[in-house]
Amino acid sequence: MDSEDTLALLRLVAAGGRSAPRRLLLEAHGSAAAALAAGPAAWRAAGLDAAQRAALGAAATGRTLSPWRHWLEAAPGRRVIGLHDAGYPALLARLGSAPLALWVAGDPGLLWHPSVAVVGSRAASAGGLRNAGEFARAFALSGLAVTSGMAAGIDTAAHEGALAAPGGRTVAVLGTAIDRPYPSRNAGLYARIAASGAVASEIPPGGTYSRGAFPSRNRIVMGLSLGVLVVEAALRSGAAITARLAGEEGREVFAIPGSIHNPKARGCHRLIRDGAALVETPDEVLRALEPIAGALGELLRGRLHGPIQGTGSAAPAAGDGGQPAGSDHQRLWRALGHDPTGMDELVARTGLTPAELGSMLLLMELEGRVAVEHGRYSRTSQ
Repeated sequence: MDSEDTLALLRLVAAGGRSAPRRLLLEAHGSAAAALAAGPAAWRAAGLDAAQRAALGAAATGRTLSPWRHWLEAAPGRRVIGLHDAGYPALLARLGSAPLALWVAGDPGLLWHPSVAVVGSRAASAGGLRNAGEFARAFALSGLAVTSGMAAGIDTAAHEGALAAPGGRTVAVLGTAIDRPYPSRNAGLYARIAASGAVASEIPPGGTYSRGAFPSRNRIVMGLSLGVLVVEAALRSGAAITARLAGEEGREVFAIPGSIHNPKARGCHRLIRDGAALVETPDEVLRALEPIAGALGELLRGRLHGPIQGTGSAAPAAGDGGQPAGSDHQRLWRALGHDPTGMDELVARTGLTPAELGSMLLLMELEGRVAVEHGRYSRTSQ
């Protein structure tokens, strides 16, 4: 964990204050370590205020960083991914308000996986909960991940629906610190998602939060997703905010209509009047998202087929899955077998980082050459 760049990223996060100057600093210098090494003049030029500059100049191992490092090292599958990192999810990075860093418990590669957000009321009706679970399960069976906020009501039903599908994937985005499940009764759900999917938050371990953190969380739910499905929502609700943000960013917005006598359906009806697609079956959502999911796959392919494979012109070696000799892809293919293998074992076999492996494994899965079940990977072909 204690790489120079990771420690530098933690210091950038700990500096606090406005995020935009720190994002500019990262963009200007390409890595957190280079951004810190640039010094006070560059920090000032990026717009960091006096307090932020003072924080960056302080010692690297302070009381703030110690609990963060402890959390990262306390269990496998915990990561912090900076906006500059190749493993940072591409769809989220497109947002002007993308978080400087994401804390992740689980599989960080899943944040790249094509997903649909399923959101709605905390005080949902029995019918709304059933719809959320059934739609989410159908999405998971189709191969999409389901993203939601792990709140009570619709969010919880969506996560449970995805987990109920064999090999179903789900991502929970918290409005609290990464180490604090909310509501507390969802602690067991948090553990299950971290074991087979991913839990993410922009708030570091032990961090405080306010009611404003939950609307802020909604932009991440939306930003990770190809589209947003609103199951039930009041006129003024977090789900309606998420849908509005999605529309402003050009993402697909879907809404399930309800009874005119149900106040939790009024937000959906307003969204439909404002241009959201009225849907009655999961297939309608899947058909609309299919071409967009393909575009995300091409984006991932383009990123991976550049620097990771190298620039040599050697022909692919026989029995290496069509991967160029000496490439990271070939190293990964050789490390894979027909017996399911976990991420930690693949890290040990290849020497690559989980973020690098996650991206490559996702591409291989999209190409049909790798299968994944319960977070373990195996070949589907010779």
